[in-house]
Amino acid sequence: MCVTVSCSRAASTDMPEWRWPDPVEPEAPEVVETHPAIVAQGWINVTASYTAVPEGIAIYRSPAQLGGQKAVAYIAVADLTKISWDVRAIDDPDISGTTELLKTPSEFYKETAAPVIVNGGYFFSEGGKNYNASVAVSGGRTYGVNINYASMDWVTMYYPTRGVFYQNENEPRVGWTYWSGGAKHYLYSEPAKNSWENDPLQVPDASFPAAAVDFAPQTAIGGGPVLIQGGNIVNTWKEEMLYGDGADDKMPEERHPRTAIGFTADKCMILFVCEGRGMTEGVAGMSFAEEAELMKALGCTEALNLDGGGSSCLLVQGQETIKVSDGSQRPVASVVMLKTK
Repeated sequence: MCVTVSCSRAASTDMPEWRWPDPVEPEAPEVVETHPAIVAQGWINVTASYTAVPEGIAIYRSPAQLGGQKAVAYIAVADLTKISWDVRAIDDPDISGTTELLKTPSEFYKETAAPVIVNGGYFFSEGGKNYNASVAVSGGRTYGVNINYASMDWVTMYYPTRGVFYQNENEPRVGWTYWSGGAKHYLYSEPAKNSWENDPLQVPDASFPAAAVDFAPQTAIGGGPVLIQGGNIVNTWKEEMLYGDGADDKMPEERHPRTAIGFTADKCMILFVCEGRGMTEGVAGMSFAEEAELMKALGCTEALNLDGGGSSCLLVQGQETIKVSDGSQRPVASVVMLKTK
């Protein structure tokens, strides 16, 4: 039965009481902050800004300043009891080059749909081929090794050990590797202490620069320098001979976009990127030393710098975070991914 009431008629005083409760707006679910120490440093949890980020991953944006400098930076923090990490790379396991194309992080995302992707290690292109210049290992298979030589004039040759972030069945760790050019791939707990100012040290082997173990990780990404080892800042860019002698190349001490990977005391992985080169007015980036201090402040006990500059790019569900300094994503040889187990 349908009842209508005329507006011109006085309302009845004997209408039955309204027996249904007024609708109540549901309270927003309480968000339990899983990384309060990071928030206490001014980082802002922006996970809800992205669609369907898996449980176990949290995304943070930096405060307006880091270390007294204007900053735009993001971190992805992954609980490794719920989240796994992996590497994708061009297939160049022996620095002989490949015609396989480099890909932007977005192209890697289209192939994998990984919820978080960050650029990986160093690389170069020459003579129509692309080369991994950093370790890349996925599922125990080697796709790249750290480049095993350095020279200022291509007459005097050095043989540096270079940084790697790796994992077997244990927790992630950093170390330094040397690939012998054959079957031997060495892992060391300390770098060969090379320097452009001194004569080359001997070629690394099973006992130099320290007792080596065979490098056979399940997952690994190379780069350099190692920033933190065993909770201590080491910043071994000089020993790894990544750049010139200081007089010719100040890049390690200058501020640029940076990318890093780290592991914390509370068993989380951190992927870090910072913007630079004035893509946002006044934002220069970070030096290696500043990056190392930041990763330590975030709780990292192990951390490695990855390729930076125009390569620095972090995607969350396929969306860019920082403004990349080339103006558009640079095709790279490798990426690091987070995904559910």
